[in-house]
Amino acid sequence: MAADPASDQLPSLPGLRVLVAGAGTAGVSAALFLAAHGAHVTVCDGRTHHRPVLTDAGVDVVSTDSVTRDSVAAFDLVVVSPGFRPDSAVVTAARAAGLPVWGEVELAWRVDHSGLLGAPRTWLVITGTNGKTTTTSMVEAIVSASPRSVAACGNIGLPVLDALTLDPRVEVLAVELSSFQLHWAPSVIPDAGVVLNIAEDHLDWHGSMAAYVTAKSGALRGPIAIIGADDPVAGVLSATTPGARTVGVRLGAPAVGEVGVVSGDLVDRAFGPDPEGAGIPVGTTGSIRPAGPSGLTDALAAAALCRAVGIAAADVDRGLAGFRPGRHRGEVVAALEGIEFVDDSKATNPHAAAASIRAHRRVVLIAGGLLKGAAVDDLVVESADRLAAVVLLGTDRDLLAAAIARHAPSIPTVTLLTGDDDRVIATPVLPEAVADSAHSPSTSTDTLRAITASAADPALGTADGVMNAAVAIAWHLATADSDRPDAILLAPAAASLDMFSGYGVRGDAFAHGALALGAIATLDDPTTAP
Repeated sequence: MAADPASDQLPSLPGLRVLVAGAGTAGVSAALFLAAHGAHVTVCDGRTHHRPVLTDAGVDVVSTDSVTRDSVAAFDLVVVSPGFRPDSAVVTAARAAGLPVWGEVELAWRVDHSGLLGAPRTWLVITGTNGKTTTTSMVEAIVSASPRSVAACGNIGLPVLDALTLDPRVEVLAVELSSFQLHWAPSVIPDAGVVLNIAEDHLDWHGSMAAYVTAKSGALRGPIAIIGADDPVAGVLSATTPGARTVGVRLGAPAVGEVGVVSGDLVDRAFGPDPEGAGIPVGTTGSIRPAGPSGLTDALAAAALCRAVGIAAADVDRGLAGFRPGRHRGEVVAALEGIEFVDDSKATNPHAAAASIRAHRRVVLIAGGLLKGAAVDDLVVESADRLAAVVLLGTDRDLLAAAIARHAPSIPTVTLLTGDDDRVIATPVLPEAVADSAHSPSTSTDTLRAITASAADPALGTADGVMNAAVAIAWHLATADSDRPDAILLAPAAASLDMFSGYGVRGDAFAHGALALGAIATLDDPTTAP
C-alpha cells in the first residue's frame, strides 16, 4: 500500500515497497532499518562498497541510472540521502508518480513518534552555517553530565535511526542537521531547536539564499526556538509555530528571555524560575573551549537548548567545563618559535572562516578549495585587519585572490597551483609597500618560489605536496613580518573535495606540513588524536 504523501504518520512497514536513493551512511541506515522491519527495499547508487551488507540484509541494489519514472512508480515511498537535490532525476520521477519523498531524518522522526520503538525521545535540533558540530557535541557533554542519557546524531556522523536503536536506549537526541537534511525533514518538530547563524553556503544546492534560510528555519518549528541574536540573519528569525517561544543567545548581557554573558559568567534569563531577575549562572567564559566568540556563542546555544528541556544549571556548568572540541575545529596541532599552527579545516565556508580568524589577533591564513557558490567579499572585508598574509590553494583560489585584490590589496597573497610539469607553482602578489614596512625584502617572488620547490615532496603535484608548500610559505611570511602573527591558520572557507577526500584529511596534511618544518606537535600525534 502506497504511503500517503499528505499524511504525517508512519505507514505500516511490513510489505512496504521503498526505494532508497543513495548508499551513503544515511541511506544504508535507512535501508537496513526498513528491511529489518519487513519492508521490501531497493537501493539505487553507483557505489559498491556497501553492496555486501545491503544484499546480506535482503536489500536489492541497482544503479541510479536505471531508475526511471516508470520504475519509480512501482514503489510506495522514496527515501533520499541528503545530497539529492529537489530537481534530481529520482526526486522528479517520484513527484511525478505522486509518491512521498522523505529524508532519513524524516523517516526517523516518524518512526520515533509512531511508538514502534517505545515512547518518543526528546529532540534537540542544532543547525547553522557555522558551529553546528561543536554545539551538538557540547549538548551531548552537558546532558551526559546530567542523570539523562543522550546521543549526538544526524549530520555529526551517527544516523538518527541508529541512535533510536541504541542499546541501552537513549532519552535525549542531540541532532545536528544540515540545510539538506532539514529540507527533506519537514515534519520534524523538536522540543527545542537552534539556528546559530546563517551566511551564504550551499546556494548551488538550494538555488537561492531565501531557500537556504527557509531550510535552516525548519529547526525553529518546535515550542522553543533559539536564535543566535548577534547574527544579522539568524537574529531576526523567530519561532515558526504560533504560541512558541523565541529565545535569543548573545555575547552581551541577556535581556529578559535570553541567555548571554555577564561579568565572565554565562547567564540564563530564559528558563529559570525568575527570568525577570538577574538570571542563573550556568558556566564561566574562561572554561569554554574552543576559545573565542564563536566557541562562546556555541556554548550559550548548547546551554539554552539543555536548559529548555530541564537540565540543571550545575549540569550545564559541569558539562561545558569538561568539554573539548573535536579534531580539525580550531585545533592547535603544533608550535614553532611562539607561533601556533591551528587546524580549522572544518571551516568549510566563508562564515566559518571569518569566525575562526576572529579568535586570533593576527594570522597568516591558508585558504581555498570549493566555495560552492558562496561569496567571499565579506570575509575579506571583516577579517582584513587580522590578516598578516594569505596563502591560497584549490579550485576557487582565484576567486579569493580577486576579493583580496578588491578589498585588501596591501595584504601579501600567494596562490599555489600545480603546473603542467607537476611542479607546484607559487604566484605571489606582494605590494611594493610591504618591503618598506612590516615585511623583510627577502619576501620576494624568487624567494617564495624557491621555498615552494624545496617544500614540495617528490610527488610534486600531489595535494600533500601543495599543502606542504602552503605551510612552508605561510611560515616564511609569518617570520618575515615584524609584527609576528599569533598563528598560521588553516581556515579554508571552502570544501575540501577538489584536492582531498575530506576536511579531516586536509587538516592532517596541514599538520604534516607543520611537522615537516620542525614544529613541535602539541598533540601526541596531531594526525591521529581522537
